[in-house]
Amino acid sequence: MRSQVTVTWGGASTFRFDLEEVQPMPHDQARAWLDDQFNFFGCDPIRLTGKVLTADKVIAVAQAAGQERFSDESHRPWAMAFVRAASAALGKPSITVDVPTMTIGY
Repeated sequence: MRSQVTVTWGGASTFRFDLEEVQPMPHDQARAWLDDQFNFFGCDPIRLTGKVLTADKVIAVAQAAGQERFSDESHRPWAMAFVRAASAALGKPSITVDVPTMTIGY
């Protein structure tokens, strides 16, 4: 089964990460990593109720981190941690995070 995460801002600003040869991140660790990054970047809940879904965290962290964290080779370890956490926390092998539309596709 193909395993990859794509993070896009549209057009040439699309970054694909192959997870075939990468050690999976445990689900609990993935959720904790996303929580830490959500707080680190000072992300706000998207929903008026204040409830933050895992998918919302993935989008918010990607948006707050910005394109450079995904495109710049010096940030590759962070980007790989993000895609491993997103894949594990969402429980899907193939994910597309569309930052401008704030959607996730499977």
